[in-house]
Formats: sequence, C-alpha cells, structure tokens
Amino acid sequence: MFVLGVLAGFSVVSILTYGYLSWENLNSKVHDRAENEIDKPTSQPHIIFILADDQGFRDVGYHGSEFKTPTIDRLAAEGVKLENYYVQPMCTPSRSQFITGRYQIHTGLQHSIIRPTQPNCLPLDNVTLPQKLKEVGYSTHMVGKWHLGFYKRNCMPTQRGFDTFFGSLLGSGDYYKHFKCDSPGICGYDLHEGENAAWEHDNGIYSTIMYTQKVVDILASHNPRKPLFLYLAFQAVHSPLQVPSKYLEHYKSITNLHRRKYAAMVTCLDEAINNVTLALKKYGYYNNSIIVYSSDNGGQPMAGGSNWPLRGSKGTYWEGGIRAVGFVHSPLLLNKGTLCRGLLHITDWYPTLVTLAEGQLEEDLLLDGYDVWETISEGMPSPRLDILHNIDPIYTKAKNGSWQAGYGIWNTAIQAAIRVGDWKLLTGIPGYSDWVPPQTFSGLMTNRWHKERVYWGLGKSVWLFNITADPYERVDLSRRYPHIVKQLLLKLALYNKTAVPVRYPPKDTRSNPQLNGGVWGPWYKDDEGKSSLVTNHVSKKKQKKKLKTKNKLKKKV
Repeated sequence: MFVLGVLAGFSVVSILTYGYLSWENLNSKVHDRAENEIDKPTSQPHIIFILADDQGFRDVGYHGSEFKTPTIDRLAAEGVKLENYYVQPMCTPSRSQFITGRYQIHTGLQHSIIRPTQPNCLPLDNVTLPQKLKEVGYSTHMVGKWHLGFYKRNCMPTQRGFDTFFGSLLGSGDYYKHFKCDSPGICGYDLHEGENAAWEHDNGIYSTIMYTQKVVDILASHNPRKPLFLYLAFQAVHSPLQVPSKYLEHYKSITNLHRRKYAAMVTCLDEAINNVTLALKKYGYYNNSIIVYSSDNGGQPMAGGSNWPLRGSKGTYWEGGIRAVGFVHSPLLLNKGTLCRGLLHITDWYPTLVTLAEGQLEEDLLLDGYDVWETISEGMPSPRLDILHNIDPIYTKAKNGSWQAGYGIWNTAIQAAIRVGDWKLLTGIPGYSDWVPPQTFSGLMTNRWHKERVYWGLGKSVWLFNITADPYERVDLSRRYPHIVKQLLLKLALYNKTAVPVRYPPKDTRSNPQLNGGVWGPWYKDDEGKSSLVTNHVSKKKQKKKLKTKNKLKKKV
C-alpha cells in the first residue's frame, strides 16, 4: 500500500457560506502538490470514516431510492457494498461500539443513549480506536457529532484519543444555530472546537457545509506523508429537518414535506462527501486512503426516513433499525466493484482498521469485533459467525414474557436480540414492528399509516427468523423450530454472563448550561466522577474471566 504524492506550498481553503467546492475552485485556490516533490512511500493507509446519522436503509440511490445520491452511488459502485452489515438501533450504542470494538453489554451502555444531563460517558477504561492509531503514528481528527458523554473533562473527544475535535457533543440540535434544549429552561449552545465553545463559528452556516469546510481545512494543512485518521460524523440527516432551500428544488415531486426535506438533506450530504473526496485527491491522500461509509442506525419514518422493504425503524431491533447502508471505497481494495454479503458488524471496524494501520491488538482489549478486511477486499468468508445485537435488562419488560416461554433458559420478558448464522432471535419488546412502504409518503394529506400493521396475539415474547431466506422478517419460525430457539437462547444466556452493570444514572441539575456560561459542556470536577466510574468498573481479574467465556463463545456457533 504505497502512495506517490507531492507537496508544495499550500493555503487553507475556505468554503463560501452555503456553497460547495468544485474541482476548478480547488485549482484556483491551492497550489497542486503534484508539482515539485515526491512523497516518501508509507505502508500505513489514511483512514476516513464517514458516519451518517439516521439514514434509512432505502435512503440511498443504489438501494432503489428516489433520492439523488450520485457521489455515494459512484463510490459504492467502485468499491465494495456491504449488504449484510449491522449497526445498533440508536446513536450512542453505534458510536460506542465503533470506537471501542466492544458490545454494549461490555461497556455498560446497554440502555438507550447518553442524555445531555446525565453524569455518564464512554467508560474511561476502554482504549479507543484513535488512541490505538496514535500509538502507531497517526494524526487523529474528529469532525461532527460525539454523543459519547461529556459530563467531565476526561470524557471529551480530545481526551479520548483525538488530536483535534470540531463539532457537537449532544445527539441533535439546530443545524444553523447549534443550539439545543433538552427540556424547558435547559438549553445551551453546542458547537465546540477542542474543549471550548466555538462561539466564533456561530455564523449561521449549515452544519453539513461547515463540517465539510473543516475537513478540507484539515486535509489542506496536514502532511499527507504522515498517516491520517479522520472521523467525520455528520449531524445529517437526523432531525430537526433543516436544509438550505436550494436543495429542496430537486424534490418538488415529493409532496410530503417531511420526506421532501429529508431527501434534500441526503442530497446535501452527498455533495459534502463529493467535496471531501475531491479534497482527498487534490491534497495527495486518495491513492493511499480507505474510505468507510456507514449509517449509525435505521431511518425514522416519522421524520422522513425509509427502511423499506425492511421491517421496523430506528430504535428497534428489527432489521430496519439495525441493518445499515455501508460501503468501503479504496484504491487498496483487491476486488473492486463487488458486493460483500459476509456478516459484518460495526464493532469490526476497530480491529480491522488497527490491523491495516499496522497496530497491535492486545488480548486485554477484550474486543468483540473481528478483522474483516479480507472479507471485504478479497471476498473471503467472514470470520464473524454471530452478532449480539443487545441485551437490555432495564428496558420495559414484555408483559407476557417469562422463563417458561424461554424454556427455563432465558426470561423472554427481557429485550434482547441475537443473530447466529442465518438465524435471528428476538425476545421481549423489540420495538415498533411495522413495514412502512415508500408510497406512505406520496401525499401530504394522505394517512401516513398503511395496511402493513402487525397485531400479535397475547403471549408473544419470542420471534425467530431465517434472515438469509426472509430478510424482511415476515415469517416467524419460533414455533416450527423450538430446538433452534433453545440454541439461540443458550447463546444469549452465555453472553449475558459476560455483561457488566448498566450505566444509566439519573440527571444532574448541575448539567444546566445556564450554570456553565450557556454552553453544554463538562460540569463535574475531575475527582467528582470517580465514584460513578468505580461503581461500574470491572476488575482486571473479572475481565480475564469474561475473556475466557467470550473465547468459548467465539468457538461455538
């Protein structure tokens, strides 16, 4: 993996407000690095990880959408489309598993998301992906949405392995004003550079455009001969549904306003990715780069998204909540222009990217992910045989769930989901389970609901599907194959033995931004958070026991 690039003088490029870069634009503003000096070859690739927020499975051109996504479609077509790729059903869980390579049950983040007012964050005893990459010489930068907690300074992105951070700490907010209210009277500014509020950037620029500008600035000022890790976590296309008006012109035919705005946001996102790709080529990164694209969870039909023909939505463990849009684009791929149908999960990026970066994966990292590069690049079978989608012991219990329904192996009142080979098992309350076809959004005044409603009989707390044969989860096989149900319940029970206590503390009134200069940011002192961390800390001795259990799990299907 070698790159030839050239470096001459350059200047930082600025993008005009509400505008995008073009190839000519770049040429006019920056000296081409390919003129004077040949870069020294490096075997470490530049890694660009792009995470979209709430993009539905259907909401991309190559999945049959009416949306215009030419850049995403082209990059995916020239790379490898990941068509059996899973994430988590909500923001914090996906982000935590990406950055640690570990399941939620092993970090204490099994339940919901990290709320703005909670004294909670990604546990500090986890070694993050950027920390591992820094060990082998990478420059690490994050632009966009964090959503992994910030109640104390040690939780901030620049304390978790990133050299620089520019973006938001919360899960959502105004795209122009960067302002968020968690509840009446609990409101604050949420745009940060490093560990400080970025007041100077409060100039009304749409966040998708502003984040793209920041990325181009980073690429322009960094030396491409030094390996770069860039984590670009767009706010788009999460609600609120806001977008520059010019993008709405593409979708006059969509009369449903939610769907129309959402479509325009996706197209704006697509153009942003085009500008990032142009900058990678212009500044000498592209030939030695790996671009990974992923959504963090399924789309929300109530906010314009669509996961059709998959079942369910964001926040659920049906396929529509956890099966994601994803692809890898890179000149370093051996088999380009292909589909990867191997089983992949968001935890797999950690070991895959660290290995590509020539880093070390120590046993005590207790990873749940696998190195899947050969699966993606060469079409080899995936080393992953199963996915624990989650076990949430404090989610609302299914009224009709019981140990008896779980054959004495598992209490089916508990929300849990697992995939083993072709089989997927769900217990408890999986979440909103309807199928929402695209035509639901065809008219502004039409009923947003439809005929694809599901009414389960009393006593239903276990579902079994063959996802390979029935990816749309229309045929429940739990009664036909009780022996398969028992096998998967046993697997769940084994995983549950390795779980750590849930971290989901009550809100802290000191989190109110009005007590912190009007800004969402750390409110604990460094020594105040110790007790909450100790409460959920798993000792090294216990971790070793969990590692032994997990190694057994990996050997069994």
